[in-house]
Amino acid sequence: MTDGSRKAIFAAFFANLGIAIAKFAGFLITGSASLLAETVHSVADTGNQALLFLGGKRAEREASHKHPFGYGRERYFWSFAVALVLFSMGGMFALYEGIEKLRHPHEIENLPVALIILCFAIVLEGYSLRTAIKESQHVKGPDTSWWSFIRSTKQPELPVVLLEDIGAETGLVIALGGVLMAEATGNARWDAAGSTAIGVLLIIIAIVLMIEMKSLLIGEAADDSVREDIVNAINTSDHVDQLIHIRTEHIGPDEILVGAKVEFSSELSADELVAAVNRTEDTIRAAVPIVTVMYLEPDLHQADRQDDDATQPKADQTER
Repeated sequence: MTDGSRKAIFAAFFANLGIAIAKFAGFLITGSASLLAETVHSVADTGNQALLFLGGKRAEREASHKHPFGYGRERYFWSFAVALVLFSMGGMFALYEGIEKLRHPHEIENLPVALIILCFAIVLEGYSLRTAIKESQHVKGPDTSWWSFIRSTKQPELPVVLLEDIGAETGLVIALGGVLMAEATGNARWDAAGSTAIGVLLIIIAIVLMIEMKSLLIGEAADDSVREDIVNAINTSDHVDQLIHIRTEHIGPDEILVGAKVEFSSELSADELVAAVNRTEDTIRAAVPIVTVMYLEPDLHQADRQDDDATQPKADQTER
């Protein structure tokens, strides 16, 4: 896990913990449905950061006989678990609570307390979101949109924290609006409507995260720029005539598996061919250090063979 990911998770953890305590105290005082929904959301978010830390720790384990490629995908799994928690404990609970309060409205008992807590939470959540944005900018390209970054990054923690914080900040604004409208109109259903809207928002964010993490769990190819560096390293290696076929796959956020068929010079002896393969592997690892597993197969190019394709369809690289 990168230092940027750790900083973003730490900021989110402590912000959500403080917010959850404040919101729950506010709910006990005011009886606000939106505050209760936001309390559960913050508790879920706090637990989610712990799950992200757990995934990062378990991913550091050494490869074993049962898992020869290591445990890098643990980070994807626990990020997927975070999306499930956000969907159930965050979105579904807020939606349920909102519907219940629509059916049985509950007047807000102490408006100033509710407003103070919501404003306090907005400030803390804003700090967490600012940290997530700052750390993500170290990874996101200057010409890459935020949506493209969320769709394409192989670091699962950053999009999870980003979307969580965006959802939390938006939810707080919705809750604030619901409380103010309930007070202004004398109709407590505005507060319940805020809780319902928060639930819908969190469910949408959770679904987006589940789709992204599912794709990473299944296995995604390296980004086009990384793959191009690998291809260039092979083609410029000594005694390589041409690259016939290559496939890449992330077996963890910072680990790439490479399988390739390469045509080497036909003038090489068996020992010279082995040395050429080893030099090519060294060249690849020098160009792309996160290539941790590599299988290079010397072969001859045959145009009529379907797998003799040195280019991989770009749709395979970006589609999720």
